[in-house]
Amino acid sequence: MSQMTRRQKLEEFVAKNPTDAFARYGLAMECVNIGESEAAEEHFRALLKLNPDYVAGYFHFGQLLARVKRNEEARGVLSSGVAAAQKVGNQHALEEMRAALAEIP
Repeated sequence: MSQMTRRQKLEEFVAKNPTDAFARYGLAMECVNIGESEAAEEHFRALLKLNPDYVAGYFHFGQLLARVKRNEEARGVLSSGVAAAQKVGNQHALEEMRAALAEIP
């Protein structure tokens, strides 16, 4: 029997626990790390729909969109992230997202 990949393990966990924000975030990040941008986007969208206060998701999703030159969408995601960070009082994330926004042409 072959070992499951990290992505497969995360997909299995998310399938059993679709509202688990940390697992969904982990799966999105794993997809980013292995170059599966479309899958990452799908998981980031699901994460933020179900967990709109999961601030880290906005930052990394915005970064992904900026990397693939979808600047308008990246600005929208990061702007939503700024609002979410303000709502939950996460000053570090707020500053990171403002800096990321400033770097998008």
